[in-house]
Amino acid sequence: MAKKKNDILQGTLALLVLKTIGAHGRMHGYAITSHIQQASGDLLRVEKGSLYPALHRMEQDGWLRAEWGTTEKNREARFYVITAAGRKQLALEEESWARLREGVTRVLRYA
Repeated sequence: MAKKKNDILQGTLALLVLKTIGAHGRMHGYAITSHIQQASGDLLRVEKGSLYPALHRMEQDGWLRAEWGTTEKNREARFYVITAAGRKQLALEEESWARLREGVTRVLRYA
């Protein structure tokens, strides 16, 4: 039996992270991955090796701001907040995803 793949399409991770933080406010990495996995009904899983470099890139791009804080389990962690530039990028990412989804849907209907 073929192994199920739940790899996130390249470029989609930024959309999911920005949307999650934009909707729920200040979050640390584990909370972000947990939310994405839970909201997708366990269809999507974001690995630490993908998430943290992406968070760092988004922080460098000015889409997120990071600050140190304490988790609900009393551990130090970096918490991420979406910036105004991040909200603009989120809108662009959502538009891009809608175009991709429409294109794939058209191909599937045509084939």
